[in-house]
Amino acid sequence: MTFAPLRELGATSTGQRHLTERSSSQLRLVSDIGGTNVRLAVADLSNKAPRLDLCRHFLRADFARFEDVVELYLREEKVAGNIGSAVVAVAGPVENGEVRLTNGQWHISEGALKHFGFTRVRLVNDYVALALSAVHLGADELGAIGSASNGGSDGTIAIVGAGTGLGVSALVRGAEGVCVTATEGGHIGLAPEDDVEIEILRLLTQRFGRVSAERVLSGPGLTNLHWALGNLQGEIPESLPPDEIARRATSRTDALCVAALDRFCGFYGSFAGDIALAYGARGGVYLGGGIAPRYLDWLRASSFRHRFENKGRLHGYVATIETKVIISPYATLLGAACSSLDGSR
Repeated sequence: MTFAPLRELGATSTGQRHLTERSSSQLRLVSDIGGTNVRLAVADLSNKAPRLDLCRHFLRADFARFEDVVELYLREEKVAGNIGSAVVAVAGPVENGEVRLTNGQWHISEGALKHFGFTRVRLVNDYVALALSAVHLGADELGAIGSASNGGSDGTIAIVGAGTGLGVSALVRGAEGVCVTATEGGHIGLAPEDDVEIEILRLLTQRFGRVSAERVLSGPGLTNLHWALGNLQGEIPESLPPDEIARRATSRTDALCVAALDRFCGFYGSFAGDIALAYGARGGVYLGGGIAPRYLDWLRASSFRHRFENKGRLHGYVATIETKVIISPYATLLGAACSSLDGSR
């Protein structure tokens, strides 16, 4: 199967007219729910290449329930009653057709969404959907970190993404076929690599108990790093949100913020390299989430790639594995459009 490149997707002025020409079985509501943002679109499945129309973006904090977002979207886009199925990609583990988001208060169920008239509904982990989209992204939808080349390998692709949380999945490709695995790999224990990071781990352990990778590789994690590094310098740092830390770092107006963002990139590279080893991801490691696309230049100039390859006796193994940032904001929606309704992919 081939897929329409994401650069051709998005809301169009003729979206509603185009959709009215399709039967409900050819249309699917797709949604991507992250810790901060909610995106919705209508996928036209009438051809081999799914087409996304009427793409919309909402802030999750503005709504008490996901159903309120769906109701508003269907009403404003005038497509209520015209769509046969729905696939919702969510940032959390899906169990028995339900999910309670890890970094939020929403509870979502397939049964509740059927009240909108969909004949079939499926909830999938957002990183499952992201993995499904990975092999169909165009060159202008990916940003390389480093110059490694896997020689066009069609092996497993690992997905790692720091945002509100830390997501991990993989598109496993082999002689037996293709499958996607969803994980909670972001909650793997944090692995320091030098004396400073050992002290960061010590301080965060005192504060949180067990320290997962997500405690530093996420938006809140950047704030945790800033706090820990300040304490290591013998000061009580100003409490700053992650966006402000990153702003001060990239403008180089605050040395502690620069140190925090640099350390974040180092941890990120180490973690991505560990995931590459765990999955045997010879097809590449792709960075999703909201942080990497915003700070791609900083990642390229940082220790990310050095730390990715710094795997001792396995340096040669990971040195040929490509690391790329997913730039397109619609990749997860495309993956949801490509997802089967029976869970077979």
